[in-house]
Amino acid sequence: MRQSQYSMKPQDVVVLLKIIALNNDNWQQIPLAKSLKMSQSEVSQSVARSKYAGLLDYSGKRVMRQALMDFLQYGLAVVFPAKPGAVVRGIPTAHSASPINKEISSGEDYVWPFTKGNLRGHGITPLYITVPQAALEDEQLHALLALADALRVGKAREKNIAVQELKNRIC
Repeated sequence: MRQSQYSMKPQDVVVLLKIIALNNDNWQQIPLAKSLKMSQSEVSQSVARSKYAGLLDYSGKRVMRQALMDFLQYGLAVVFPAKPGAVVRGIPTAHSASPINKEISSGEDYVWPFTKGNLRGHGITPLYITVPQAALEDEQLHALLALADALRVGKAREKNIAVQELKNRIC
């Protein structure tokens, strides 16, 4: 890889959270890619970037959980910010999705735009284009990505709840 390709990309967060959701260090790239609706080469490049960044161990199989948590808590909203957009149909995210929706009641819903979605709300650009499809097929991944979005777009209370919930699930 060229040096310029070592910069993290938003899909790297998606890949890392999927590995956390799998809870298995023996995962394989091809099934992982299929479950995320990505190409195997995208997953391979993501793994290389995450290893370089210290978010995966030397084997590229085990997530360095504390490093990932630190990045999510302190860097995600700065490196991959999001702003709520127009009202669209989509899949619930941030405070509109489980587990935060049990603690936060809001008149405004946030969604990943998706035609097969079941909720209308302000659109949030997902970390990767296939996130809505992948989240529909994996409840654990959906929760982790929604918590990550709460860090990207939430107010202080939502962010605090998301941080605590992510720590419970990742660390």
